[in-house]
Amino acid sequence: MSAGPPRVSGAPLRVVIAGAGVAGLEAALALRDLAGARARVTVLAPEPEFVYRPMEVGEAFGGGEPPRHTLAEIADDVGFELRRGAFEWLAPEQRTIHTDAGETLSYDVLLLAIGAHAHPRFRYALTLRSGELRAQLQELIAEIDAGGVSTVAFVAPGQMPWPLPLYELALFTSRHARSRGRALTVRLLTAEDAPLAVFGQAASRAVQQLLDDNGVVTICGTHCETPRPSALLLHPSGRWLESERIVALPELYGPSTPGVPKHGGHGFIPVDPNGRVPHLDGVYAAGDATEFPVKHGAIAAQQADVAAESIAALAGVPIEPTQFHPRIFGMLIGGQRPLYLSAYITGGHGSDSWAGEHPAWSPAEKIVARYLTPYLAARPNGTSADTGGGALRGATADRTAG
Repeated sequence: MSAGPPRVSGAPLRVVIAGAGVAGLEAALALRDLAGARARVTVLAPEPEFVYRPMEVGEAFGGGEPPRHTLAEIADDVGFELRRGAFEWLAPEQRTIHTDAGETLSYDVLLLAIGAHAHPRFRYALTLRSGELRAQLQELIAEIDAGGVSTVAFVAPGQMPWPLPLYELALFTSRHARSRGRALTVRLLTAEDAPLAVFGQAASRAVQQLLDDNGVVTICGTHCETPRPSALLLHPSGRWLESERIVALPELYGPSTPGVPKHGGHGFIPVDPNGRVPHLDGVYAAGDATEFPVKHGAIAAQQADVAAESIAALAGVPIEPTQFHPRIFGMLIGGQRPLYLSAYITGGHGSDSWAGEHPAWSPAEKIVARYLTPYLAARPNGTSADTGGGALRGATADRTAG
């Protein structure tokens, strides 16, 4: 596909969204609502499905498979053009992007929603991979069931952008061992100064209580190394800790984006409060690919909403775009019942910290997004799945959530 002609006055704004995860789909839905026929949206997607990844943690412990949604069906429903492929490189002067499928897509406005890349941080650890958790954890669960392992450590790599899944795995594992009558020491090690500190003090205290109640030993404020199998070296204390099994989250890096200026060691994309990429005309970014330190579905959706408002204004919609004021929502599963958490991000710790056993938002879903959450909840297979501790089901949609 060759680069198209310049935009004709009065013609719809040509918007290309690279990526079809939370940020990409939220932006497409927001533009449908805000801009309508004023924008012609093309979504570039490397995979044929959108998978509701936050629910896969419980799958290994008897929960259902994460819900899957065919992107072609979503494209027909929402009204965007779907192209199969992944972002390869940007030619900003020509306003074109090039894909790994050999296509060239022209744009008036580009939104980069291409996610982050995960890499193992520890040599001697089982590093979890999205989409493969059930297969990866089968052997560990079988060993626990057989009484062949007595200590497991769950480790976060430094300041993990979103460590909540590690907490869920620790809770699930401890409860599973107890249900089988097995003696198992479960430890969770994190650089945070308190459990899920990003949610603030009130939420952190509730998380600590939940961990204590379920027999999970928490070691905060520590950076780990694995110099040899079954051993952890803790910093700054210099303490050694033996653990028969070590399970770790991956370290995240920014995606490869030739043609997009970056700075910083991990290669994430800088954006301003409206989602614009500095020094690139008509280019925006949202989600895990950006420099914002917290990588979370609700954050990705809020960034997409902010960018969509700015794009709608460029399309001629009489709207005053808002700026990014991040609020995080968490549904921590793995205990007897979910623990719901929320906070505004105002630095290293959240403000307006809240935790409770009943959700403060609706639908009560893992991903809280203004447009995507109610849209997915209304689809035939919805968004909820069995968490291993009981099925979770959403309630009435509230478009203002998130």
